[in-house]
Parts: sequence; C-alpha cells; structure tokens
Amino acid sequence: MMIIGVPKEIKNHEYRVGMTPAGVRELTSAGHSVLIEKDAGTAIGLKDADYIAAGAMITESADKLFATAQLIVKVKEPQPIECKMLRPGQILFTYLHLAPDPEQTQLLINSKAIAIAYETVTDNHNSLPLLAPMSEVAGRMAIQAGAHALEKAQGGMGTLLGGVPGVAPAKVVVIGGGVVGINAARMALGLGADVTILDRSLPRLRELDTLYGPTLKTLYSNSQALEAELILADLVIGAVLIPGAAAPKLVSRADLKKMKKGAVLVDVAIDQGGCFESSRATTHQDPIYIEEDIVHYCVANMPGAVARTATFALTNATLPYILDLANKGYQTALREDPHLCNGLNVHCGQITHAAVAQSLGYEYVSPSEVLAQACD
Repeated sequence: MMIIGVPKEIKNHEYRVGMTPAGVRELTSAGHSVLIEKDAGTAIGLKDADYIAAGAMITESADKLFATAQLIVKVKEPQPIECKMLRPGQILFTYLHLAPDPEQTQLLINSKAIAIAYETVTDNHNSLPLLAPMSEVAGRMAIQAGAHALEKAQGGMGTLLGGVPGVAPAKVVVIGGGVVGINAARMALGLGADVTILDRSLPRLRELDTLYGPTLKTLYSNSQALEAELILADLVIGAVLIPGAAAPKLVSRADLKKMKKGAVLVDVAIDQGGCFESSRATTHQDPIYIEEDIVHYCVANMPGAVARTATFALTNATLPYILDLANKGYQTALREDPHLCNGLNVHCGQITHAAVAQSLGYEYVSPSEVLAQACD
C-alpha cells in the first residue's frame, strides 16, 4: 500500500488539480490511501465531498499532506515553498520543465526527493503521452488567445482571424508541427484563417498535407522560409519542443522589426524558456505585453485557464502511471518500464535526464545507475 498526496496548486491562477475523484476511486480500489488537500478541486467544481465519496481523506494543509504522503501527484512544477517540504526518498510526479529553471532544479537536488517529470515520459510511438493532453489544450487555446490579442483594445492590429466576405482573413503562422502545432492549426483553419505550418520533418509535413490538403499550407522550416512568413504574419504560434531541453530561440528581436505593427506572438514553448528571443513568462492575470510594436502572449500555464477540461484530460493520461508507481514501488516500476524511466529527472540529489543536465551544466547520472542505489 502507498499513501498518495494531491496538494492544492499554488501557482498564479492555477486551478487544475492533480487527480479527479475517478482517479482516487481507482487507487483506493487497488488498496492505496489518497490524501487530498482541502479545497484542491473546488474551483473547478470538484468538491471535497466528491473526493471523500471516492475514498479519499481530506487534509487541512499542504504541510500535513507533504509530511504524510509517499507519492506527491501535482500538475505544475513545485514552487519553492513546496520544494522545501519534500523529503529524501519521497516521490514527486508532476510537470517539472527543469531546463529553464535552475532555482527549482537546485531545490529538488537539495530535497533528495525522486522527481519524475510528466513531460519527459515517452511511449512506443516516440511520443510524449503525458505532455500530449496539455499540448492539445494549449494548442487550441493559443488560437483563442491570439485572436483576442489581435483585437485593437489589446494592442493588436484589429484583425478578425477569419475575416468576413470581401475582407481577407488573418494569416496565421505555426512554427512546429507537433501536437501543439497541429491543434493550433486545426483551430485556426476552423475559424477561417489562412494557415501555414513550418516543421523540419518532411514525413510530418507529408502527413499533414495528406490530412488537410491545400487548406493547410506546409513549409520546410529554415531561416529564410521563417523570415518570409514572419513578414506576412498577423499571428505567430511558437510550438517547438525538444524534450527535457530549453526551447531553441527561433525568432530574434531583429525579426520583430520586420513584422507588421500590432501582430501577435503566442509562445506555447514558454514553459521550456520560450522560442522567441523577446519572450518572458507572463500570467493569466497579466498575460500580454508589447515589445517592438508586437503583442506577446507568454502565459506559462495556459491550460490552467480551462482547468476543468485540462484536469480530466490529465488524469486520463497520468492515472495508469500513478497506479504502476503505487502498485510496484518506483524502483520496480521504472526498471520495468523504460518509457516511465525516461521521466526520471532527479533522484536523491542527482540529475538523471541528459537534456536537463546539459542545459544546466550538471553531471548526468544514468537512471540505471541510481536505481541500483538506495537514497542516503
């Protein structure tokens, strides 16, 4: 039996919660105990009574929950106060995005906890199954956010994304043909925009061409093609990802000077440091800023705005892995599943993900090596 703790999220305007009552029921039916912090899901209509009915126990404070639970299940990266509550050998399962966050990384190292990141767990299709549901949400939201930011009152040029009869639609450029990019493109196409997607994978571009035909323009991504598209763009979606590593800076400040005044950039890669040179993380409370006459939307937890949908989508994806960790213990679960093992970023004070180690200058220690050791 394992004690699983689900704290209330404390990041700015973060209303998601790490587990739904349905997830609690699955875990308690398997013989585990689940602790939910009081009011963890209240903001999205998941009441404490719902969790109790599913078999959970409610704790009054995060302090008590962190002190009791063996496995902590969250949504967003632990904030400094949460990192300091972690203890040696405790398991943390959540989004981490360590590459652009040296402070969090050091705090997790200091904690000597076992930190498994949703965003670096893989599968047999070379995909990221625990990042995918939030990428789907963020990609679709990127178009909503971008369309709003294009409004004149928000600092945009005052362009309607789909146009109207007799007036051309907005030009949307999506950088990256992964899960975020294709969901953004689908939404923009649905609204009637003129959409171009750029990617460096020719097989992916062929796949998109087969799926969408001439309604979606596809371009091989190189600096010349990107520059030409930026000059024409009304809305640019940054949707690039290198698993575990910082996002590459694909749009420079010099590029912004060539763009239309009042054009909009939405940086969905901001959790990994952002793919525009001028990007800096913003919040749902203050989501946009203007630099070089270009509107930037760089909210670091975009799916938090549609927290109920996002919470259910996330639990659907994470629950099988949580059950594995609880049923088998983390060492056996990671040894038996190399894809889950790819999620191990920090183990008892050591960095166990190569891209994180390279990005932040730490020594990399292989998961197979640390799993043979006990935490001191």
